[in-house]
Amino acid sequence: MRVRVLYFAVFREQLRTSEEPLTLAAGATVADALAALAAQHPVIATLRGRFRVAVNQDFVGDEHHLADGDEVALIPPVAGGTDRHARLLAEPLSLDRCLAAVSGPGMGGVVTFTGMVRRHSRGTTVERLDYEAYGDMAVREMIRLCDEIEAELPGVRLAVEHRTGTLGIGDLAVVIAAAAPHRAEAFTACRAMIDRLKDRVPIWKKEFGEDGAEWVGLGP
Repeated sequence: MRVRVLYFAVFREQLRTSEEPLTLAAGATVADALAALAAQHPVIATLRGRFRVAVNQDFVGDEHHLADGDEVALIPPVAGGTDRHARLLAEPLSLDRCLAAVSGPGMGGVVTFTGMVRRHSRGTTVERLDYEAYGDMAVREMIRLCDEIEAELPGVRLAVEHRTGTLGIGDLAVVIAAAAPHRAEAFTACRAMIDRLKDRVPIWKKEFGEDGAEWVGLGP
């Protein structure tokens, strides 16, 4: 059988391709696919255990069985629009849009978070950041996070936007709005969204500074 392997961030750069086909025996698992890829590409062997795998835009474990035609994405650590306001944009973000999406007569508290590019990070001077994403999956995961947090905190409403592309100092990288009948739940929801987004959504950040360039979380 044949599957389609997608590469992002450090993998795409070092392999100099964003995707390639992989032929496997029928009944092969994700572990089998990774072993085959690691044999072909030293960077995959080197980083084994430091990235996750998604099949058809869902995170899976090594034991997951693959099928002919599956889309297999290697997801390095992660330092769109529907009726749910969760958007991945290559243009400036809007906190006003997020506020409009969560506001309503039943909301007694609204908490927002704005993340912007700062001059200094981890002891170095930053010149710019490049954000790269697995677009469809990133939006899907942001929507899932909204649904998940709203289920945990009844009455909460969330909205989020995240940038891709090149950002300069002071540019907005992410904006979040969380509304709830009471302020405590709004604060909790906003904090949960940014923490889980940074852990689970496949968006990567490359930092350019006076000491060179580095994928945050993995190195050059």
